[in-house]
Amino acid sequence: MASTLKIGLMGYGFAGATFHAPVIDHCGAPPDAPDTPYARVTAIATSQPERARTDYPRTQIVADIDALIASTDVDCVVIATPNDTHYTLAAQVLAAGKHVVVDKPVTLTAAQACTLARLAREHDVVFAPFHNRRWDGDFMTVRDLIESGVLGRIVHFESHFDRFRPMVRPRWREEASRGGGLLFDLGPHLIDQALVLFGAPESVYATVKLHRDQASAPDYVHLLLGYPDKEIVLHASALSAIDPPRFAVHGTRGSYVKFGLDTQEDQLKAGLRPGQTGYGGGNASGTLRALEGEREVETVVPTRDGDYVGFYRRVAQAIAHGSAFPVTPQDAVDVMTIIELANESAREGKRLPFVRAVV
Repeated sequence: MASTLKIGLMGYGFAGATFHAPVIDHCGAPPDAPDTPYARVTAIATSQPERARTDYPRTQIVADIDALIASTDVDCVVIATPNDTHYTLAAQVLAAGKHVVVDKPVTLTAAQACTLARLAREHDVVFAPFHNRRWDGDFMTVRDLIESGVLGRIVHFESHFDRFRPMVRPRWREEASRGGGLLFDLGPHLIDQALVLFGAPESVYATVKLHRDQASAPDYVHLLLGYPDKEIVLHASALSAIDPPRFAVHGTRGSYVKFGLDTQEDQLKAGLRPGQTGYGGGNASGTLRALEGEREVETVVPTRDGDYVGFYRRVAQAIAHGSAFPVTPQDAVDVMTIIELANESAREGKRLPFVRAVV
């Protein structure tokens, strides 16, 4: 019998109100049980209760993580709080034997991520790192192209997540002491996507800088992941008024270039919801120039629609049926290991070997 995953949301700031609550509540239902949604938000713990009550008047608003854990109406807790609180809150949820989704970065260190992975295994519950950008339309398109072989053997892959935000804003995301800055904010997305496509690297080399006036946390990140047969470049900057390609992929049979970010974040901020007309669409097309026989042919490649609801559908299916969830605890540990190596590489100015901490 189909059942709905009951989710308690810890935190109702930007992430909770934009990426989690509306996606959970609009992730649809399985075809064989159209009246039973995959998931719904049953409780929200927040320091902004009035805002949450306005947006979700029929949802229980509680004081803190203890109330979510104690609730019999919560199967899974989503941690959408400042980065420096993720580890403590997630560990508390896992120790209580409840499933958990943790926004990125899941922790501030690889050791903490390993501890969460072990707790999840000990209590036989799901620990799902929130790498929702695996469901970006452009990333799914890139993955399709690489797997199709149309580009041949990949020799160079470049992924940019650049913005133009010259002023440092007074918020925790800009505070180094709270795990702020682009390496912790956008780095996990860039790294996770590269790991999905190419697996673990042999080495990490990085430049991590503070370029803006009054910046206390990194606002420029340039990562080189070392593989024996290809070059992988991951880049994020807060001072890019003219955007480079979001993706540039070059192989032995051709190249693919695509500009512009996935549309889902802007759509969610504007109030558009999954399932509504236009949601996930509107992504810019990419350009493919590849060999057909001995002739180079250039074509426009439509970008797939984005599908963030796919993340929560898979969480619900993993919990209900024991199916494998595609973002694993090992993925979370690998991402945090690379972030640690990036910081160390930037300090020492040298390429460092990647050694996987197996969980």
